[in-house]
Amino acid sequence: MKFEEFTLGHVFKTASITLSKESIMEFASVYDPQYMHLDEEKANAGRFRGIIASGIQTMAVSFKLWVETGAYGEEVVAGTAMNDIRFIKPVYPDDELRVEAEVIGLEEKRRSGIVTVLLSTYNGKNEKVFSGELSALIDK
Repeated sequence: MKFEEFTLGHVFKTASITLSKESIMEFASVYDPQYMHLDEEKANAGRFRGIIASGIQTMAVSFKLWVETGAYGEEVVAGTAMNDIRFIKPVYPDDELRVEAEVIGLEEKRRSGIVTVLLSTYNGKNEKVFSGELSALIDK
């Protein structure tokens, strides 16, 4: 979509994705090697009573689902900011995640504009697990 096609308040809904224990552990082994993501015995004895996904993985999956809506299309130039990132609830193996992206900001520039969306990620129980504001430069 071109910058002018975005409207404040519009909500995009994404497809969903399920995170397996294997994908959680694989991601964590490379990008967030902490016990709650990798060590089942310690994780089972910990606060969350099991393996959980890295918040960074949850954020990356949320971004992937948003991008896959195709709203940015070929008009996206670059990301410009991520703000107010919140990891609200843990994401467990086999949780199905989906995202709602609400357009919360439109800032016009000379040949482009900055579109800001609030990404809200929900699990299969419809509990919000992540939120964050994402801004991108979009051509007119």
